Amino acid sequence: MTVKILQLLGFSLGGVFLAIVSNVLLLRFSKSLGIRNKNDVFIRWSSESKPSLGGVSFFVVFIFAAIAYSIIFDEVNIFQNKKYVGLLASGCLAFLMGLADDAYNTKPLVKLGVQIFCGVILIVSDAQIEIFSSVYVNGAVTILWVIVVMNSLNMLDNMDGITGTTVFFILLACLVSSWVVFELNTNIWTLLIVSVMGAVLGFLTMNIHPSKLFMGDAGSQFIGLFVAYCGVDLWNSSIDLGQPSWFGACVAVVAFTPTGVDTLTVVINRLKKGESPMIGGKDHTTHHLVYAGLTDKKVWYVFLIIGFFACLLSIAMVNLIKLNTLGPVVFFLFYTAFVFILLYRNTIKYQAPKK
Repeated sequence: MTVKILQLLGFSLGGVFLAIVSNVLLLRFSKSLGIRNKNDVFIRWSSESKPSLGGVSFFVVFIFAAIAYSIIFDEVNIFQNKKYVGLLASGCLAFLMGLADDAYNTKPLVKLGVQIFCGVILIVSDAQIEIFSSVYVNGAVTILWVIVVMNSLNMLDNMDGITGTTVFFILLACLVSSWVVFELNTNIWTLLIVSVMGAVLGFLTMNIHPSKLFMGDAGSQFIGLFVAYCGVDLWNSSIDLGQPSWFGACVAVVAFTPTGVDTLTVVINRLKKGESPMIGGKDHTTHHLVYAGLTDKKVWYVFLIIGFFACLLSIAMVNLIKLNTLGPVVFFLFYTAFVFILLYRNTIKYQAPKK
């Protein structure tokens, strides 16, 4: 047990260190590379031009964590692991697509096509949601899940510290839930998650308001794919525990409360106005909290609290499923509903000040 804890601590601290080093180097060499907001001040919340390459460190840590695992556990060939190869291939694709979008502003249909392909890769590598009896329906749900999570986290990346904090708590929920289901372990998946969580913490040291750099699409697309992949285990958690599949769906909904509520609110409000939900704008739940009088830092605190309780409740739900105490599991959905009602009403009550 002690050895496992030391391994987990080593990989997580290594992720923090490598992320900080990567971001410091990127800051020094990105005086013009990756600078955002020169032409999109209307879309971005911050009016300052800052490097949007902070998310590159996520991918760097992901790759180095796999290399470190291969060296330390040299008897295990991770490239013979079908699921890992699928995650690696789809993660590389998502990262490159995001990097291209940071540089060239790729067309939405191109991004959508890449996201669909990422979902297909996960399905082929046997990493898919298992909630229905039909493999084709499960495949379609998995692809939709990947698309929604990647775009949802990308949309949420509109204010300092919000997306990084949300991602950290979702990954923490995935990590602890996996230990509830399969017991404490130090396999490739656990060490990848703790490493990426470390990378997120390292990034947040430079992204919490006032930020020095943004995540960028390279970061949001890769971390969105990684989180979507880890979230599949939340969907399947109840099946792994011998319970009906939709209980796992409840766990996933609660764990993803911050980003899910924000995306749903934006989609509803824009459809009511006859606007496209896919364009950028200053109409997210985070922005409306500022319109209500909160500072950027206080908005981050709000989402920190929402993410913390979403993580705590989702872990509790998995424990209840393991104990075959299924009734309260559905009740926890009221947390997501409560957060949605609270933030949605705020978007109706408080609007952007007129110029």
